[in-house]
Amino acid sequence: MKIGYRRVSTTEQNLDRQDLGPVDKTFEEKLSGASAKDRPALRDLIDFAREGDEVVIYAIDRLARDLRDLHDIVATLTAKGASVTFLTERLSFTPQSDDPFATLHLHLLGAVAQFERAIIKKRQAEGIAKARERGVYKGRKPTVDVARIRALRASGVGPTAIAREMGISRITVYRALTAESEPVAA
Repeated sequence: MKIGYRRVSTTEQNLDRQDLGPVDKTFEEKLSGASAKDRPALRDLIDFAREGDEVVIYAIDRLARDLRDLHDIVATLTAKGASVTFLTERLSFTPQSDDPFATLHLHLLGAVAQFERAIIKKRQAEGIAKARERGVYKGRKPTVDVARIRALRASGVGPTAIAREMGISRITVYRALTAESEPVAA
């Protein structure tokens, strides 16, 4: 079976540019590639892949932005007996192949993707710092009703019950109770 995987970083982005050609099944997501563990479609693909399947990905940075994740994903899929093909880079990995050049190429391009992600994060942090200096950046809007947490606690409701009732974690309740009238982001 030929299985496709397509990913973009945000919901505003479009997957159409990542043409995989004819595939039997496609897994898609619109999430950051920073961490493999936070991507349900990727986990589903790994669970779904079987011996003899070919997993097709448009480009290495669509699969992972972390070198360790990239290596682990490719190793997991090939250990299951599936092959992995990156169309843009023209690289393929199979359970039987042991091509040192392809492995070097994968590591080099994976390192570039990881570096690119680090640069993006650094620029973002710099932009936020400059916006804060100008008073433009206010940060994330509060997602927790601190007043309600405090009112429930004042009426004798315990932190665990408050967390359960509001659908938040206990640590968020404790933060709200100890914060000095600051909004709490969950």
